[in-house]
Formats: sequence, C-alpha cells, structure tokens
Amino acid sequence: MSRASISAWAALAIGFVSLRSPAKAEFVYVVNGGGGNNVSAYLIDAAGALTSIPGSPFAAGNLPSSMVIGGADEFAYVVNESSNDVSAYRIGTDGALTPVPGSPFATGDNPHRMAVDPMGKFAYVANAASNDVSVYRIGPDGGLTPVAGSPFTAGHFPRSVAVDPTGRFVYVANEVSDDVSVYQIASDGALTPAPGSPFAVGIGPFAVVVEPAGKYVYVVNEGENDVSAYRVGDNGALLPVPGSPFATRSDPHDIAVDPSGRFAYVVNELSDNLSAYRILTDGALEPLPGSPFSAGLSPFSVAVSAKSNFAYVANKFGGNVSAYRIEPEGTLIPFGGSPFAAGAQPCCVVAGKGGHGGE
Repeated sequence: MSRASISAWAALAIGFVSLRSPAKAEFVYVVNGGGGNNVSAYLIDAAGALTSIPGSPFAAGNLPSSMVIGGADEFAYVVNESSNDVSAYRIGTDGALTPVPGSPFATGDNPHRMAVDPMGKFAYVANAASNDVSVYRIGPDGGLTPVAGSPFTAGHFPRSVAVDPTGRFVYVANEVSDDVSVYQIASDGALTPAPGSPFAVGIGPFAVVVEPAGKYVYVVNEGENDVSAYRVGDNGALLPVPGSPFATRSDPHDIAVDPSGRFAYVVNELSDNLSAYRILTDGALEPLPGSPFSAGLSPFSVAVSAKSNFAYVANKFGGNVSAYRIEPEGTLIPFGGSPFAAGAQPCCVVAGKGGHGGE
C-alpha cells in the first residue's frame, strides 16, 4: 500500500473516532420536600462522589414528593403533593433542569408517585386522596396530555406506581386497602384492570417495583416490616414466590432493584439503615452478608446508578445523601465524602443520564 493510501486510511480512522458519541454523564437528583420546594442536582464522578451542578437547586411545585426520569433520560418529572400537579423538565447535557412548555401539569388530588413506560410514551401518576391514576401521553417536548378515560380508578390511597419493562402492565400499591391494582396497558395508554385485580399484599404497601426482566414484582409493606415478592403470571397477575414475604428492618419506605436485576435494596426509615438482598432465580430475596447497612437519619428513598456500581440514599431528616459503592456480590461500601449535603428534608433520590422514589 502506498504512503498516500496509508495516510488516507489513517485520516478516515481518525474521522470515525471523532464521530463517536461521547458517553453521557450520569446525574443524581434529590427532591427536597421540607419547604424549599426544589430539586438538588449532582454530577456523579468516576468514583461515585456527588458534585452540585450549576443552577442547582431547581424550583419545583408545592411540597414535591417524588421524581422520575423518562424519555431516554431526556425528561424529568417531579410530583407536587400540595399543588396537585407535575413539574416537567428537559434534562440538559450538563444535568440542568429546564421547565418544558406548559409545565406544571394538573393531576388528581394529593399525587404521590409517578412512573413512565419504557418507551417514554406514557406517564402514570398515583393520586392518593382521589383514589385514582392519572394517565398522560408524553409529547415530543416532554409535555403531558391526559389520555381518553383518565383518571382510572385505583384502590384506597394509591401510594406508588410502577410499569413493567415490556410496557404491558401497570402496578399500583394501595396503602390503605392493602392491595395492588394491576392494569393492562392499551395502545393509547389507557388502563384496563387485569383479571383478579386487585391482589392482596401485606399491611401498608408503600412502594412497588418491577425488576428489569419483568418477571417479578416487589412490594414494600411499611405496616409489617417486610417485602412481598410475586412472580408475574399471565395477564399481569401476581403469584407469591416461595418464602414471601421477606423481613426488612423498621418502617421500610422504598425499594430499588439494580439494573442488572441481581440485587434489591430497601431503606428502613426508623432503623436508619438499608437492607440488601440477592434476588434468587425464583424471585426470592436472600439477605446479603453485612445487611443491613448503616444510612443517615430517616432514610426515605434509594436509587442505583445505571451501571449498577453506586447506590444513593436520601436521608429525610439528615438533610443529606448517603453514597455507596456496590461490590460485585452486592454489598455496600460507603466512600469518602459521604454523606453529601442536600436541601431540606430530601424525600426522593433518582439517578439518570443527561439528554424515575419518594413520599
């Protein structure tokens, strides 16, 4: 090959390298519900430490309680309990939050948590006081438009909502009626109760999550200090797995499953710690060595980074965020600088990348 040809191929190769999309930065967002009515935003560095980004904190509505990220990490949504609405933002490449046109968007009475379907097409809000679920189509700009038939009836005091990773089912934990409403999702986002719904769970179900493969659903029962585990059957039905429910510590509030689907983490508010479990092949939960792991004062929410290498806990009455490195076997190691300062009464923490917990 001639020297000129080699030079041409080298130039072409360099061109290909320069056209590669740079890896998206990872961010952590913390909802502060104690009077500041805002969201603290942080950049995750290579070691997992948190650095506040310019412009943080970002204004939300009245008594923000939870947050979710959707639309390929392009948009973020904050549920505001007292103003009965959702603040919607576009996530910048630097992690900054910019309100989208039309924000905030009205919900039902006393909304608590929100979920977005895996395609980023629809959003679901659990309205505790009106006992229903508001459903929205997500527009190209991140705006929310109610779908026909919304809101849809739920149980008594729906506290938490989750969408399975296939986008076929929605699960709503009803705190007072001690059950989970299961719905099938129509092509327009509308909800139809699944056969057998609602399904009985433990006392005071506070949070619900679907693991990444969509095979198992986990419900945190605040009133009896445990987690109910279910296999997803035909049409979304919930079938208890062997050994369920699984014990936590005192007053469990939130649960996160790491993106690999191997581990689950539950924050226990009154015992100020974090229960960690290995998810077995049948969906059962096996406590990890060293569990529970110490957290701050009143841990209220937990999130795991996209690469399953870091975990973050919002300590509501500590006013900060505990950060941990996740070891290969799922155990948690606090690292230098933790905890990191947040706003007043941080009640929800989420992790995502630049352009989905809580009360």
